[in-house]
Amino acid sequence: MDLSEKKIDSELKYKGVIVDVTMDHAELCNGSVVKREVVHHPGGVTVLPVDENGYCYCVRQYRYPFGKTLLEAPAGKLEKGEDHRECAVRELSEETGFTADELIYLGPCYTSPGFSTEVLHIYLALGLHEGESHPDEGEFLKVERYHIDELLEKVMNGEIADGKTVTAVLKAKQLLQAK
Repeated sequence: MDLSEKKIDSELKYKGVIVDVTMDHAELCNGSVVKREVVHHPGGVTVLPVDENGYCYCVRQYRYPFGKTLLEAPAGKLEKGEDHRECAVRELSEETGFTADELIYLGPCYTSPGFSTEVLHIYLALGLHEGESHPDEGEFLKVERYHIDELLEKVMNGEIADGKTVTAVLKAKQLLQAK
C-alpha cells in the first residue's frame, strides 16, 4: 500500500528570520484532501564533544519558548548552502572553543516530522583541543563538563529532555562502548 501524500498546493503564511510556514493541501492515499501546516527550517547540527576520559562538554543556555535553562549538546543552525560537517566544526568552536581531530557522523535526526522540515545532523567529536569559545552575538551560554555515564543517567531520568541531546548521548554512548 502506497502511504504517500501528494501536495496539491502551498500558500506561504509566515516568512520569518529562521523559519517559514506554509499551509498546504495534500491528497491522501484514499483520495481525500487534507490541510498540512509545514514549518520550513534550514536544519542544523549537534556535536557531542567527548575527551579521552569519557567527559562530555555541554552547554547550558536559556530557551525562551520553555522559559528555563536547558543542558544541551552544542548545536547550531545551518547557513544557506553550508555543508553540515563544516557547520559542526564551526559550532563546536563557537560554543565550546574546541577543535577535534575526529568528527564521527552519527546520522540525521528529524526533530518534529509531523510538521517541520528541520533535520539535525548529529556528530561525535573526539581528539579534543582547547581554545577560546566565541558564541554568536546575543548567544549566552555556559560550558559544563559531565562524564558520558552521568549524561546518560540525566537522559534516562528526564533531566535532559532536549531531543537532539538525547539522540547524541544515546548514539555516542553506544558507539563508544563498541570501540
